[in-house]
Amino acid sequence: MLRAIIFDCDGVIADTEPLHLAAFQRVLSEEGIALTEAEYYGSYLALDDRGCFRKAFSENAKDLAQDNLIELIDRKASYMEPVMRTQVRLFPGAVEFIREAAGQHPLAVASGALRREIELILEYGGVRDCFPIVVSAEDVTRGKPDPESFLKALGLINEISGDRITPLECLVIEDSVHGIQAARLAGMKCLAVTNTYPEQRLAQADSVVHSLAEFSLKKARNIFDPV
Repeated sequence: MLRAIIFDCDGVIADTEPLHLAAFQRVLSEEGIALTEAEYYGSYLALDDRGCFRKAFSENAKDLAQDNLIELIDRKASYMEPVMRTQVRLFPGAVEFIREAAGQHPLAVASGALRREIELILEYGGVRDCFPIVVSAEDVTRGKPDPESFLKALGLINEISGDRITPLECLVIEDSVHGIQAARLAGMKCLAVTNTYPEQRLAQADSVVHSLAEFSLKKARNIFDPV
């Protein structure tokens, strides 16, 4: 039975991946590293900022100290946030489905993005009040495909509600292959949205839709209890 829903943010609620790519490219170019669009969407997409910078430096045989990594993340955020305030775009149906679901089930966001970026998107969409739980890159030590963020989100849902919702009663909504893998490792059902990858790349999900505009809470419940 469906009892809780955990959303990824970038690629599910908001179309911010092109903005992240541009910010990564700007920072990395300042460090003498080139990152192509194909490389980003092929192997960087589901990584958090730490993972992206570590991967880029490693693949270009460059050392990356912890202090430098923190500075790179802060620099990317300084480039990213002003652009998000003017160019962020929400995916069709996302706000409507969030509002429908929030009236029936506890919701959380579990994303590899920075907390201030997630908060900006939720405020922009007018749905911040729908998410008592937000798990961001700062809240975990391991990014997707590790299930840490999803399990932490569910733990916080149970802590706040005093409930005992199990992973088997939780639906994750994702757009990436790594996100689907993380949901499966967490023992949760997963709905994949083809906002970023084609349907065939998302075959490991329990269900795939082209847009949340064609999804509903009834369909979400059918993933758990097929009619």
